[in-house]
Parts: sequence; structure tokens; C-alpha cells
Amino acid sequence: MAKRTQAEFIKWLGPILDALRDLGGSGKPREVSNWIANKLKLSDDVLDSTLNSGESRFHNQVAWARQYLIWENYLDKNIRGVWVLTPEGERKKLSIEESKAIVKKWVDLYAKARKQESQAENIESSEELVYAKEINEQPSLLNILQSLSPKGFENICKLLLRESGFENVEVTGRSHDEGIDGFGTLEVNPFVSFRVIFQCKRYKGGVSRSQVGDFRNAMLGRAEKGIILTTGYFTNEAIKEANRDGAPKIELVDGEKLIKMFEKVELGLKAKTVYEVDLTFFEPFFI
Repeated sequence: MAKRTQAEFIKWLGPILDALRDLGGSGKPREVSNWIANKLKLSDDVLDSTLNSGESRFHNQVAWARQYLIWENYLDKNIRGVWVLTPEGERKKLSIEESKAIVKKWVDLYAKARKQESQAENIESSEELVYAKEINEQPSLLNILQSLSPKGFENICKLLLRESGFENVEVTGRSHDEGIDGFGTLEVNPFVSFRVIFQCKRYKGGVSRSQVGDFRNAMLGRAEKGIILTTGYFTNEAIKEANRDGAPKIELVDGEKLIKMFEKVELGLKAKTVYEVDLTFFEPFFI
């Protein structure tokens, strides 16, 4: 990737703080990145761009920018799944120049901690090592899911839905079924249940608006709920189509959400304890 791309995440540090203030001091990762996308009116080209792993480049950059805000004590590092402002973060407004200074500071500390032979000369080249490291540490589960056979991916989605509380889950196993790969029942309580159909897309790229629309058409008259699961991502237009007013809502499960679902039910995964170095603790000792 070009140096310009490597440093792009810097511009999201300030907007993350703005988003969290507007959201009341805390928010889930997607709530924050969606706030930024809407507030800054980001184009579909930006929102639909992906990394080699198939993950959204924009959401990845926002998540990585968040790490620098944690190191700078603007976000609480002890709360998982929700981004929370610290008192310092509540008060702080970041300019681009201040954001660059923060990134350079922590890149330099990282370089010292790893005993690199030479310090990079500018933010772009310094950050390239850190950004590349973050990309290379994507969970391997996504790559495994993308490598399954089409039938295998359908069957493992069936298992995932069963483990997530669905009943009578079956894969149709038929071609030319208008994109319907399976069905099941979700019981909300003893009095209310929904018939659900699902579609499995073992993609590295994006699911388009037309594909969501076609699936909704296939769902009508067959089920009360529809779910599309993919190892890729959904384009911005596809997300709008899934939530279009006046039409049945389609639940979208992209690669990122799919990984979280596997982790939640520990399907095909073994939990382990991992320790990471707290650079904020060691910062005073570099001086």
C-alpha cells in the first residue's frame, strides 16, 4: 500500500472523540464509525473499500485509530465491546496536526520497545510497520471460512444458527431455489416464533444492493425474517437496501460479525488467555 494510504487512519482520531461525545460518551464500534461516515458524508467508494482480508478498510482504520486514543488515555482501555471516553477524552478536541503528533509519539515508543535498528524518518514510513503488523494479525478464522467449500460453508452456518438459538435449521441443498440456502425457526418466547430463511455467501468481496433485493423478493410469502451471512462485506447501498423503509428488514451478517458470533458460542474455537504489553505503563520509563 502507498504511504498516503498507510497514514489515512490519522484523520479519524478527532472524529472518534466527536462521535463519542455526540453519542453520550460511549458507543459500540460500528455506531462510532457509522456516525463518522454520516457526519462527514463519506462516499460509497471509501465505505466499500476493503483490505486483502475482505474487511472494510474504513472500519479497520477507525478501529486502529482508537488504539492510539487508548494509549493517550482519551478512551477507557478496560471496557470491551464498547468505546468509552475518559474525562480527558470528554474535554479534548483533536486537530489533524495534534493527531499526527500522537501517532508519531506512539510509533516512536513502539519502535524503541521493539528495539528496531533504525527509527523511521516520518509518520508515514514509521506507521507503515505498525499498520502492516495490525493487518497481518487478522483472525485466521475468517480465512478458514473463506476456504470452505460452498456446501461446507452452508452447513457450518447451519451449525452456527443452531448454536445461536435457532431451531429446526435445515440447508435446502437445492440449486435454483432463488438464493435461499436454508431455513429455521427462531422462538422469541413460548407464544411468539418466526420462520427464518437464510442465504450464505462465501465471499471475499462485497454483497451488492441488487443481491439483497433479490433475496428479499425470494423471502416474501415464505418467511417472516431473512438473514444473509457472508465472509465478505456489504456495500453501503446494500446496507441501505436491507433497511429500506416500507420493506421487510433483512438482517446482514458480514465477516466481522460472523467472527464475533463464532467466538460467542465458541464454535470451532478454543479460548486462551493472552497478555499484551501496556505501553502506557512503560511510557515514563523511556524518558
